[in-house]
Amino acid sequence: MNVSLDAGKLSGGRLYQRVAEQLASVIAEGEYPPGSRLPAERKLAERFEVSRPTIREAIIALELAGFVEVRGGSGVYICDGESDRLASTNLDVGPFDILEARILFEGEAAGLAAQKITDEEMAEVRQALDDMVTENEGEPICEKADENFHMLIARATKNDAIVSVCSHLWALRNSSPVSARILEKVRQAGSKPRIEEHHAILEALEARDAKAARAAMREHLTRVIQQLLDATEAEAVEEARRAIMHNRQRFNLINP
Repeated sequence: MNVSLDAGKLSGGRLYQRVAEQLASVIAEGEYPPGSRLPAERKLAERFEVSRPTIREAIIALELAGFVEVRGGSGVYICDGESDRLASTNLDVGPFDILEARILFEGEAAGLAAQKITDEEMAEVRQALDDMVTENEGEPICEKADENFHMLIARATKNDAIVSVCSHLWALRNSSPVSARILEKVRQAGSKPRIEEHHAILEALEARDAKAARAAMREHLTRVIQQLLDATEAEAVEEARRAIMHNRQRFNLINP
């Protein structure tokens, strides 16, 4: 699965923040009046010359500041009333950037861990997966076992620098308001940590297969990106609804 996350062409500050600030400016100037719908995600991506994931992060930042309302199955609408100033200091690294970095670092960490992991450490990873299964059965999903699973693998590399980087990426994931909001949307959509993908990572580690462990981790995190894209795709839901209505009309014409 190939998910494109470009670097965009805006400079200065985090990319999605720059896009959010520019969108907030045009909203304040009245280009999009209260109650109106923002242009399609594709159009915004073309206008700001960034990827669609960056547009989604920017829209979530605007939603948190009260500039827009994201209506599932309909689109993104400008809010009527006063909005908080979009403070860049309150924003943080976006979830797609974090996941892209995790693919890079945790993929290699899994490969190295497969060569160095001890039987005792393997047992801890296996227990973390069992804990993840238990967590998935409860509400709300806290995902502590998921984080523990990944950090145990990082620690199995016996490399403190790798552990530090992976720990920092998880801290960013857990502290960023934009990341937290998107993860909330994922949970609302019913998505949970995927046990089968983590099991594939575990099997590769048990086989001490560095190549397979690296590939399994990268595939898992790439699917997480797709999971986030699916959960924040209001436009796709609306397009699907229109397609269903169109098909119903065709069916009614054929079968009066």
